[in-house]
Amino acid sequence: MSSKQIKKAEKSLRQIAGREGIGVDTIRWEIEIAIAAARENPDPKIQAFWKSIPCKGEYPTPEETIAYIAGKFGENGMIQ
Repeated sequence: MSSKQIKKAEKSLRQIAGREGIGVDTIRWEIEIAIAAARENPDPKIQAFWKSIPCKGEYPTPEETIAYIAGKFGENGMIQ
């Protein structure tokens, strides 16, 4: 995952925070909660998906998750 993709994800978080009138930290926290809940799914396919996300830490950050998922879609919005 490139730093350019991560920067785009960070920009998206800032845009959402601005639109919602809340801080970026709040947006990140809410996404982190959603990621943690999703990672609890015992389905092997779901577990494989979460393990496939490249990340620097033990678990993917919101930015890493957004960049990875966005990278799965082409310009036309279709999964590649």
